Amino acid sequence: MTPGKLPVHLLWGEDPFLLREAALELVGPDVRAREVDGAAWQGGELGDLATPSLFGEPRALLITDCRSLSDEGMRELGLYLTAPDPEAPLVLCATVGERAKAPAALVKLVERVGSVSEIKLARKDLAAWLVQRGKSRELDLAPEAAAALVDTLGEDPAALDQGLVQLGSAFAGQRLTRELAARQFQGLGDQHIWDLCDRAFGRDLEAAVRSLGTLLESRDDPLMILGGIASRLRDLLRVRSLPDRMPPAELARAAGLRFDWQARRYREQARRFSLEELVQIHAEIVEADRALKSGASEYVVLPLLVGRIAGEPARV
Repeated sequence: MTPGKLPVHLLWGEDPFLLREAALELVGPDVRAREVDGAAWQGGELGDLATPSLFGEPRALLITDCRSLSDEGMRELGLYLTAPDPEAPLVLCATVGERAKAPAALVKLVERVGSVSEIKLARKDLAAWLVQRGKSRELDLAPEAAAALVDTLGEDPAALDQGLVQLGSAFAGQRLTRELAARQFQGLGDQHIWDLCDRAFGRDLEAAVRSLGTLLESRDDPLMILGGIASRLRDLLRVRSLPDRMPPAELARAAGLRFDWQARRYREQARRFSLEELVQIHAEIVEADRALKSGASEYVVLPLLVGRIAGEPARV
């Protein structure tokens, strides 16, 4: 069997957007795919694959954030994988931290009957990737415009993809140049602070500390850094208060977010904290703001705060 014909696939990597895109490509456009979030697993979801379809149409199951599967969900998965349906693709997506490896328990289950693949995209390849995404949408994106998008929006593939859609809509039918990209996204915000927030609220302590160090070395305003952290916390509190099963587009509107990908990412980050933890972090941000304005060193205040957010509860 070629990898594309195997019945089961485990895709792992740092970026959930890239994982989902790769999963949908594996499944193909002609297959009826059901998508389930591992954190929202209720039991019985694999039954659709194990039961023959009444009308014989192709079926598939895509499980995102499968590292959040409950123990019962893992047992169901292990049982199904003893005899998976060769005609019904099952794709598991596992998001891991920076430099982390594939989840060993999932690899052990899948490698006997399917493929295990790392999905990643290096920064040097982002511009070329954007150009290809543009072609697939019949957009004439100049290479220098793709590079400008990366410079302006950062390295997040989901943000870049959404930016490409916005740019194409704003200048429909035109060749998308560097000048048009700069005009569309002028004054969007500091992506380095966004990166820090993603690392910290993703509870990737090592990467969050490195990101903060880069900001401090470049002499970024410490109150601006703190303001970015506070803004992200407010977004997570709004997302945390909304129903867990709300579709991303609806969640984005209800939480006041600009993009669907933000809703997906912020929901994933909010799940890493209890509501009580988020409220406590808010209190610590207020205290950090008071300390900075009273003359305390940002080299003490901000690392302590970021360590509190990004560290696992048992380690803090």
